[in-house]
Amino acid sequence: MAKTFVIAEAGVNHNGDIKLAKKLIDTAKSAGADAVKFQTFKAENLVSKVARKADYQKQSTGSDESQLEMIKKLELSFNDFQELKKYCVEKELLFLSTPFDLDSIDFLEGLEIPIYKVPSGEITNLPYLIKIAQMGKSVIMSTGMSDLDEVGFALEVLRKNGAGTITLLHCNTQYPTPFEDANIKAMLTLKQRFGVAVGYSDHTTGIEAPIAAVALGAEVIEKHFTLDKNMDGPDHKSSLNPQELKDMVKSIRNIEVALGDGIKRPSESETPNKEVARKSIVARRNIFTGEIFAEDNLTVKRPGSGISPLKWYEVLGKKAKRDFYEDELIDL
Repeated sequence: MAKTFVIAEAGVNHNGDIKLAKKLIDTAKSAGADAVKFQTFKAENLVSKVARKADYQKQSTGSDESQLEMIKKLELSFNDFQELKKYCVEKELLFLSTPFDLDSIDFLEGLEIPIYKVPSGEITNLPYLIKIAQMGKSVIMSTGMSDLDEVGFALEVLRKNGAGTITLLHCNTQYPTPFEDANIKAMLTLKQRFGVAVGYSDHTTGIEAPIAAVALGAEVIEKHFTLDKNMDGPDHKSSLNPQELKDMVKSIRNIEVALGDGIKRPSESETPNKEVARKSIVARRNIFTGEIFAEDNLTVKRPGSGISPLKWYEVLGKKAKRDFYEDELIDL
């Protein structure tokens, strides 16, 4: 199996502070992620004054402020992102960021990002999808809140307007996602229906769901992480802490190796166990020269270094060419 592309989703967990954003980059690098991803937006272009918060955002940040006021506090400047991209290059970690408005697409194109990540909320945003596609880059698109028809429409728009390779991520946008709503198998439905690479953008608590997705064939995993779950902000409580992120990446890498190549054969490590765990034909009691091998004087016991029990009926009826003591391996 090819290596799973693991995106450590920093999102807005920097709380608008570039110093925290750099610490998130350090954390993603230390955990072994392939990329760290932020969210690029101009708050006024993303959210109207009348937009309400999601329930999970109200629970995390209170209901006194509007969504616009909340988002404004989480905004980094374009100059900040230029600095973060440079910092990622120094750390040898791929920099990604999801654009949430058309101006941000233009800006990220100037940063020469190799992949555009389309979030679930933009899958019905036709002007946005067209502009993303026209960049001609690879696209990873989350499909939360969508049915197959909506996914198919967005995929067609991307393809018709010049997008490169497209990967679809199954996703549930509730923070945190109840395990009974994760529906990871829907990822396989996307692969079968649209014939594209698939992955999983996870918002459940813990690391079990993304690991399961890798075992099912996810080629991309995206997961939110934070420096501290107790920080103020909408996404911290539903994110992995640094150790959990490291554990997730390690587990994914272990699963990749464990999946193997699918060929059923003894592994190199277990081959020596054949002699220990398998059995051979042995003397049930003392057997004398010339005696006929029969079921009353033969039995099957470990070790497996003698004649295999598969040849049981080939041995029965033969004459003993020498004396055998009880439990001694039979030879012909």
